[in-house]
Amino acid sequence: MQKTNFVGDDEKMADFIETNNTKTATRVLENPIANIATFDSIISDVIANNPFECIDYVSGGQVIPGVTKSKQRYTAKFIYEDDDAETVGSISAKAPSITEFNGVITEILANTNLETVMGGDCVRDAAHDAFSCTLKCMDANGEIYYVAFTRTTVRLSSYADDAIRTNVEAWADTVAALA
Repeated sequence: MQKTNFVGDDEKMADFIETNNTKTATRVLENPIANIATFDSIISDVIANNPFECIDYVSGGQVIPGVTKSKQRYTAKFIYEDDDAETVGSISAKAPSITEFNGVITEILANTNLETVMGGDCVRDAAHDAFSCTLKCMDANGEIYYVAFTRTTVRLSSYADDAIRTNVEAWADTVAALA
């Protein structure tokens, strides 16, 4: 079988040249964040009070705040129990924001038709809810990095300057829910 090349046999292909080293650091939380209210207060505090000392920047002719939500997702969990409190079914509902998350919970708990189909009463399984929110941050040194929060971790990514990690870590040390 003849070898087929996209580049001539005598031509050398260009190498990728490293231009930047970015890092990732993760803090695994000793205990999951208790609930959506605590989670929301952490995210809201970072956005409102800017503890990382991020700076606004211009992109596409628009001023972008130094800390913004990049993406978020919230999952509510429910179980269905029969008259003997035995689990007969379960569902999860993913929502794009906390407002929709709370709305989904209200709707599912009120849905008696779904209870009939599932064969049991709907019970919130809030201990198994999942939350995630990623913040996009612009450091004063010009680096854009991300801080992703879940119920069980805080992940700092796409940073090069160790001072960014030191700053985020020092802040996280002051937040009891992030121990």
